[in-house]
Amino acid sequence: MAASTSDWPQWRGPERNGISKETGLLKQWPAGGPKLLWQVNDIGDGFSTPSVVGTRIYLMSNRGMENEFVQALSTQDGKPIWTTRVGNVGNPDQDPPFAKARSTPTVVGDFIYALGSDGDLVCLEAKSGKIRWQKSLRKEFGGQPHEWAYAESPLVDGDVVVVTPGGAQATMVALNKKTGTVIWKSAVPDGDPAGYASAIVVQGGGRKQYVQFLSRGLVGVDAKTGEFLWRYKEVVKGPAQAFTPVARDGYVYGGALSVGGGLVRLKPDGNGVAAEQVYFARGLPNGFGGAVLVGDYLYGTDIATGSLLAVEFTTGKVMWKAESLGRASVAFTEWLLYIRGWEGYAGLVEAPPEQYREKGRFTSPPQP
Repeated sequence: MAASTSDWPQWRGPERNGISKETGLLKQWPAGGPKLLWQVNDIGDGFSTPSVVGTRIYLMSNRGMENEFVQALSTQDGKPIWTTRVGNVGNPDQDPPFAKARSTPTVVGDFIYALGSDGDLVCLEAKSGKIRWQKSLRKEFGGQPHEWAYAESPLVDGDVVVVTPGGAQATMVALNKKTGTVIWKSAVPDGDPAGYASAIVVQGGGRKQYVQFLSRGLVGVDAKTGEFLWRYKEVVKGPAQAFTPVARDGYVYGGALSVGGGLVRLKPDGNGVAAEQVYFARGLPNGFGGAVLVGDYLYGTDIATGSLLAVEFTTGKVMWKAESLGRASVAFTEWLLYIRGWEGYAGLVEAPPEQYREKGRFTSPPQP
């Protein structure tokens, strides 16, 4: 299937950075928001966000603790096309209890890669939902998720699928996307349990690497071999490691949930890579919904205060702060920020760093 500018094929969009390539959207929302075309309510439980490719929506859901599944829905009316069970819900006795499906499927060509919360990794045929191959991160790699089970959305980079079992044996692994065959296992020092973030591709310090937020810090491993390269511990001050890293030009930003955020600069260090802290400050973007980097500025929410912030990326300087929108996820296209709030609202905000300018908001029916 050919990609289009309106496709959103994985967690945080085409480039895994929260930025859409779609154009021609409304620059101002009418009162009450854009026209509602259709709505479906019976799609199961979970925290998964949808991937959208062509005329299909793909997401993960669960019904009870023994049926976590990937489903395909029509973009025309929301009706189901196929449903495929992948396993059980992970860590059902977690405390506080948030046991549900939580990952976003990754769509690449004719195939879908999805990770169940119990560590069941599957490759599915996008057309039919048929399983082509599957792996258990727990059983095959000695995987160790943290309290709230697996929440990662698989990274597909070329011919490789990268996932994070956690633990001492294979903290991160790279698999052949066609067969599931192991390409490398990375035993990260300290054998971190998996966090709740998703890995990204980063060029920095002269090496192509995969950067992931683990239970004991941000880490980078060599993309070809899985060799451990560096760790940044400051961002583990929060209660959970859920913020997907943001990177550009050898800089990597991470958010410490409910606390703040920090930036490191990657530089060559002998045969390896060193991560040098540029800043760490309280109150910078750190929420579950991530942040987007637009030009020289980072936009995201502080989960502690519910503030939306514009921050100069390389200095951490706060340009503006808006407290009216609350905790939210953030996406971007055409100089507009799309804000999806925890309380069920959606907001449209212009993205100049000089001042906050809201261009509309509405509450989705029904409120979650």
